[in-house]
Amino acid sequence: METYVIIIIPLLAGYLLDLVLGDPYRLPHPVRFFGTLIGLAERRLNKGKYRFVKGMITVLVLCSGTYLFFYGMVHFLLLYGVPVYFPFATVFIFYALANKGLVTEGKKVFDALQYNGLEAGRERLSWIVGRDTSKLDSQQIRSAVFETMSENLSDGVVAPLFFYFIAGVPGMLTYKMINTLDSMIGYHSERYEYFGKFAARLDDVANFIPARITAILMLLVTLSFRGWRFVLHYGHQHKSPNAGYPEAALAGILDVRFGGPNVYHGQLVDKPYIGTNNREIKHEEFKVVSSINHGVCLLMVLSVAIYFFHF
Repeated sequence: METYVIIIIPLLAGYLLDLVLGDPYRLPHPVRFFGTLIGLAERRLNKGKYRFVKGMITVLVLCSGTYLFFYGMVHFLLLYGVPVYFPFATVFIFYALANKGLVTEGKKVFDALQYNGLEAGRERLSWIVGRDTSKLDSQQIRSAVFETMSENLSDGVVAPLFFYFIAGVPGMLTYKMINTLDSMIGYHSERYEYFGKFAARLDDVANFIPARITAILMLLVTLSFRGWRFVLHYGHQHKSPNAGYPEAALAGILDVRFGGPNVYHGQLVDKPYIGTNNREIKHEEFKVVSSINHGVCLLMVLSVAIYFFHF
């Protein structure tokens, strides 16, 4: 069977599973296993001298181990035929995509705020963002949801698909390990400043191209000329070398203001503003952002599939 069939069919099947099921909370998930390994390594190694070196070795061992495991599994299963490989590849593509889960969690915050009040919105938001939500008003809550949805559209959708395009299932799951490492130890704090620095820098490198692809796809699915201006003007001003691009794209599409100071892990972080129009974000606008996320995911999946179909 042709190579493109091996690549395309699991991709489309995994995409459809994510679209229907979202994150499988009650099923074993590789990211949870990744988190267990990272936590074990951090507790044992993040102490004493040479923390940066220990952190770097941890990242290299876990990432290379992830790639080699999935590379070996792919080639082992293909020895028994493509039908044996399909379920394996489909399930792990499904696990690596987070589009439906991202939209679902964002909607839960909007609905909690709209129907149960400010405290419920703050509490639900705390499930999906790292910032302190205890003093946020309704505008800040809705803005935080849209910021994290745009940023995670890159981290949870476009980047995994980009690495699937580059290196198949092994590349896709290795990226998830990189991203999980960054989310757990890639903080500017006393505990992680040295141990997690390499993980944070590697995540920046891994997301450099996907973040910019995400912004472009967002603008393509909306045909927003203002979004292009925002990306060019604000994208590079963000403290993160990557997050600013999809956030600027969405801020431009909606003509709203993102960013500004927020508290993360007890520390005030003064992020630059993206946009100047601090208008009220309406509850109904979630449907617009949801459609953008779904459109970008579909366009990225189809782009990868079409490339391998023709080449």
